[in-house]
Amino acid sequence: MMRIAVAGTGYVGLVAGVCFAEKGHDVTCVDVDEAKVKMMASGVTPIYEEGLQELMQKNNAAGRLHYTTDYREAYRDKDAIFIGVGTPEQPDGSANLSYIATVSRQIAESVERDCLVVVKSTVPVGTNDKVEQFIHDFLERDVKVEVASNPEFLAQGSAVHDTLHAARIIIGTESKEAEALLKKIYEPFGLPIVSVNRRSAEMIKYACNDFLALKISYMNDIANLCELVGADIDAVAEGMSYDARIGANFLKAGIGYGGSCFPKDTKALKYLANQHGYRLKTVEAAVDVNLAQKTRLYEKACQRMITFQGLKVAVLGLAFKPGTDDLREAPSLDNVELLLKGGARITAYDPVAAVNFEKRYPAGENGRGSIAYVNTPKEALTGANICFVFTEWQEIKEIAPGMFKELMKNPLVYDGRNVFDVQAMKDAGIEYYSIGR
Repeated sequence: MMRIAVAGTGYVGLVAGVCFAEKGHDVTCVDVDEAKVKMMASGVTPIYEEGLQELMQKNNAAGRLHYTTDYREAYRDKDAIFIGVGTPEQPDGSANLSYIATVSRQIAESVERDCLVVVKSTVPVGTNDKVEQFIHDFLERDVKVEVASNPEFLAQGSAVHDTLHAARIIIGTESKEAEALLKKIYEPFGLPIVSVNRRSAEMIKYACNDFLALKISYMNDIANLCELVGADIDAVAEGMSYDARIGANFLKAGIGYGGSCFPKDTKALKYLANQHGYRLKTVEAAVDVNLAQKTRLYEKACQRMITFQGLKVAVLGLAFKPGTDDLREAPSLDNVELLLKGGARITAYDPVAAVNFEKRYPAGENGRGSIAYVNTPKEALTGANICFVFTEWQEIKEIAPGMFKELMKNPLVYDGRNVFDVQAMKDAGIEYYSIGR
């Protein structure tokens, strides 16, 4: 058993802390928000993630998981301190490292024994070098502190599973001692470990995320061309998926990627390249395609409709993907904003993310339009003039085509996730538009 502290209790930090405790380590999660700390101590997670609350409650009860706002006590005598705070995007595309800097200084002022500081947050290449120097600059005691890189590769909606059953663990270290300690921490996971230097580990994270973002944008670009030439993107993707060099994942066309990683990481790597006098043209293209893709269905609908003023618009799905309540860079945000400006009366359904969405767009009058939040897809569809699908939740996928015909005033559906079968919708008498089909 290792004694571990985790700075930050967002998607990265909290999931890591809970999973470390599940594997037998003694873990203290640190956050500045006292109310959040009390919530977690009571066994309630501040984020929605499948299986997370159950594991949290289990390890709380076992005494392996603790929460505090007292960073000095938390960092004082730990074997390893993991940094999992946010690195939000700045207006120029660069990563905001202020939270990393704050935690680094707190660690320097608190540690009373030799320890390893591990950066799990996604940071630009070279940041770990700066973190180590920064900590050394502010150390208050004669102790040895090394810094390692350990990027996360979890996907929101399956973060717990992705952590406990990862394809590989990436560790970036500059000494055999640091490498050995990280391997010991991850030994109970029984997963393959790829050990590289720090800068390579930092780059692996960006290279992976940006490659997947590029793959999504490529498929969306091909889908748009499929519409023009009469091909079916689903059939094209199936044919591609059998090629082992391409693989079957991330071939699904839609209205673009969102979330906390792909948008931020593509822009950050683009910024990093520019800072070194180099243009990553492929990454730039992925960013441009995704930006245009998000509102492609809205633009299609504008060609069909004279106006949205006073129309009842059903919106099915608000989260950027199923399995999470995260709205960061969700296509629903762009589209709802445009619909409200156009005077639409929106009825929105999402099984998890509606609470977060309502914080941004309160129920009632919004601009020229209005928005209401409902508890079932049926309520959203009843009397609607038009429907947009933005997230492929299972509850939405299970809607029978006939329900659109039965409930909507005008069975007009714009499906941004290619949830429904084209022929089945046609047979049900629905005017149906999707992506690349």
